[in-house]
Amino acid sequence: MTPKQRIIAMVLSMQFEGRRRTSYVPNLTPLIDIVFLLLVFFMLTSHFVRDEVINIDLPEAESGESLDEPEQIEIVINEAGKFLFNSRIVTPDSLEDILRNELKDQKEKVVRIRGDEHVELGIAIAVLDAARKAGASGVDIVTIDTPARTPSDKPGPEQTQ
Repeated sequence: MTPKQRIIAMVLSMQFEGRRRTSYVPNLTPLIDIVFLLLVFFMLTSHFVRDEVINIDLPEAESGESLDEPEQIEIVINEAGKFLFNSRIVTPDSLEDILRNELKDQKEKVVRIRGDEHVELGIAIAVLDAARKAGASGVDIVTIDTPARTPSDKPGPEQTQ
């Protein structure tokens, strides 16, 4: 055997470590931990808003315009006839002073009345008077918008029960 053949035989007899044929799979546990911690963080730091609900039934109107001005002053009259301003019950005597203080900072001096449909007219008139005396240039009455009825939809003598 020649020296060249000896070297070739020696090289062939050596066992080199070959490439591993397994694919690399990253460890997902730390990723899942981070996502879970972010979820917990956002759940604990988020602000859950719960609106105070005053149960009133608004009257319906076929004509009217939708107002999207959030800065208007609003007085709520519940079914018992109590006045609410900023979710606080106010007395009829203090209503004019409260409205005057609120209206002095407003550009448009408009007061909204959101009243239950079963409230007596005299109670709503008291709010109108207090708003006018406080300097309101206009008073809006909030209603539920219903589709206009056609003459055939209106109850006639034969349709009333």
